[in-house]
Amino acid sequence: MMEERANLMHMMKLSVKVLLQSALSLGRSLDADHAPLQQFFVVMEHCLKHGLKVKKSFIGQNKSFFGPLELVEKLCPEASDIATSVRNLPELKTAVGRGRAWLYLALMQKKLADYLKVLIDNKHLLSEFYEPEALMMEEEGMVIVGLLVGLNVLDANLCLKGEDLDSQVGVIDFSLYLKDVQDLDGGKEHERITDVLDQKNYVEELNRHLSCTVGDLQSKIDGLEKTNSKLQEELSAATDRICSLQEEQQQLREQNELIRERSEKSVEITKQDTKVELETYKQTRQGLDEMYSDVWKQLKEEKKVRLELEKELELQIGMKTEMEIAMKLLEKDTHEKQDTLVALRQQLEEVKAINLQMFHKVQNAESCLQQKNEAITSFEEKNNQVMSSMKQMEERLQVSERARQGAEERSHKLQQELGGRTCALQEQLSQLHEQCSSLEKELKSEKEQRQALQRELQQEKDTSSLLRAELQQVEGLKKELRELQDEKAELQKVCNEQEQALQEMGLHLSQSKLKMEDIKEVNKALKGHTWLKDDEATHCKQCEKEFSISRRKHHCRHCGHIFCSTCSSSELALPSYPRPVRVCDSCHTLLLQRCSSSGH
Repeated sequence: MMEERANLMHMMKLSVKVLLQSALSLGRSLDADHAPLQQFFVVMEHCLKHGLKVKKSFIGQNKSFFGPLELVEKLCPEASDIATSVRNLPELKTAVGRGRAWLYLALMQKKLADYLKVLIDNKHLLSEFYEPEALMMEEEGMVIVGLLVGLNVLDANLCLKGEDLDSQVGVIDFSLYLKDVQDLDGGKEHERITDVLDQKNYVEELNRHLSCTVGDLQSKIDGLEKTNSKLQEELSAATDRICSLQEEQQQLREQNELIRERSEKSVEITKQDTKVELETYKQTRQGLDEMYSDVWKQLKEEKKVRLELEKELELQIGMKTEMEIAMKLLEKDTHEKQDTLVALRQQLEEVKAINLQMFHKVQNAESCLQQKNEAITSFEEKNNQVMSSMKQMEERLQVSERARQGAEERSHKLQQELGGRTCALQEQLSQLHEQCSSLEKELKSEKEQRQALQRELQQEKDTSSLLRAELQQVEGLKKELRELQDEKAELQKVCNEQEQALQEMGLHLSQSKLKMEDIKEVNKALKGHTWLKDDEATHCKQCEKEFSISRRKHHCRHCGHIFCSTCSSSELALPSYPRPVRVCDSCHTLLLQRCSSSGH
């Protein structure tokens, strides 16, 4: 088994070398008819078959290398496309043909080395298919993976349709690997080829890293676009709610205008009634003056009540104007949010600008939230004031009803007293009856007015219920604001993570700049000085004594010449070295003079 592994290792090295040389000499993509490529697949098949366990079944013994290759699909999800395409090929009927097709597709994807490395890293899974001394289970497997990395340079165009992969015979053709005399003379060309291959591998690795970073950035941009779309939907919903609130405000204004008109009409009617009553009271006797004075006082009280009602209506109007101002503030807030969304779209183009401007936006959002919370508290206080005013109105109406009941009782008593008077006063009584009928008419009109006032109170109660519904909507807006605050916190976390990444990048850049400055200093120090080789110097440059076993050679780190230990015993700290190094006596004195002159 050891000899087989060694032979397969040498054959793999030769096949990879010949394949790369032929590909570079041709300078084009390789086809399936290319002989070195066919021999490479044959050698690769022998390496995968080495040490395979034989599986027995009812049909017979089965020994194919496609079983371990199927594990790659589980370990590396990128290889799922290869496995599915191999299984869907109708021309392949055996496991050997599927394994060869899998190798073809992996080479075309330039990921054959990566997939085999994943397999070798999970040897506990390979133990089901290979024996312990197999090539894939030993260190030679990692060496083969390293050789296969060089094949990522090749561009292979292999067509699987029309090829009979099941019945091919894998025989190694050793005539391709026999060396000619010209191959021995082409050592320099081989070194150039290896340098070119190393450079190309390095460039491909850089491209892979860049593609990964680009994919991460695209995913972040998609997430930000989704958040922007959500914010736009929320803004549209908020605008719809604002429109509905504006319509409700218009309805309330119309109702207030109707109430004002009704109140003015009732005041005019009462003024006319009072004038008629004054004329009738002047014609009556002094005995009824007291009754008229009482009625006059009641009228004054009702006027006061009406004036108070008008004042309360004016207060309600002021409350509604304040509500309109608050709605305008909400509209301003929505416009500010739209402006912030436009700024977010522009900030997606530069990641650094996003991290700087997000802090300002968060502060603005917090100030807006504070303003909204204050507006909500003011709305609640105003609603409480409206409710208290409604309760006061009801109490005043009850007081007015009690006063009117007292007036009716007094009128009944007066009628009883007038019934016991003499016939001489019958004429006066008839006149009084007429006056009582007029008073009853007035009372009926006042009752109707009371009913109108009660209807207005009911309407005001309805408006208060509408205001409560608006308060519930405001509570819903509070919940939405809390959700927005949570989203802002998440955005702040993302910003912090991006800032940490930028700080790490800045540290790496600063370190690389420091390294570049050190290299520049070393280059400046080495300009004009040649570093002598040990073979070129046989005597000390200062004392001109010959070097021997006892008198050893020492380089001066400043001028590059070779001196003995006595002539280069001093040490100094140079800018190109982190620690003090050996310097010759002449350089030591020269450097000390420079330091003293620079110090002065």
